[in-house]
Amino acid sequence: MVHRGPDDEGTWESVPSADGTGALLAFRRLSIIDLSEAGHQPMVDPIGGQVVVFNGEIYNFKELRSRLESEGQTFRSTGDTAVMLRMLAVGGPAAVAALRGMFALALWDPAKRTLLLARDPLGIKPLYVARCLDASAGWSPPPRPRSPGTGS
Repeated sequence: MVHRGPDDEGTWESVPSADGTGALLAFRRLSIIDLSEAGHQPMVDPIGGQVVVFNGEIYNFKELRSRLESEGQTFRSTGDTAVMLRMLAVGGPAAVAALRGMFALALWDPAKRTLLLARDPLGIKPLYVARCLDASAGWSPPPRPRSPGTGS
């Protein structure tokens, strides 16, 4: 994906449960709306602790932000990800219905140890999921492509 111009990336890993299960969220993005560090993902909700990775755009995020601010919510980021994250933290999975746009998201709730996966109704943005049944396997980055003719 590097050749397509991403300018930010991040990972977040949950604390494993007693049986060794948890979540690893990984993300790469080309910054469009919030170019600051406040738009970095995975993004953690400062109140509820939920963690999200999000690909896409929420077209009605300014309207949703105004609604949340009128209810006393505050934001560090100017982007749609923070608004969407706060909507989900406040309203739970039902809040997905209020999102208008093209998107795919994964939201981990550490208190409930649940993973919410959601896409826009047309499924425009891709959502990739991997399940590792061997808790001792760990994670590693994908192999780097070789340069032609260099042997490395």
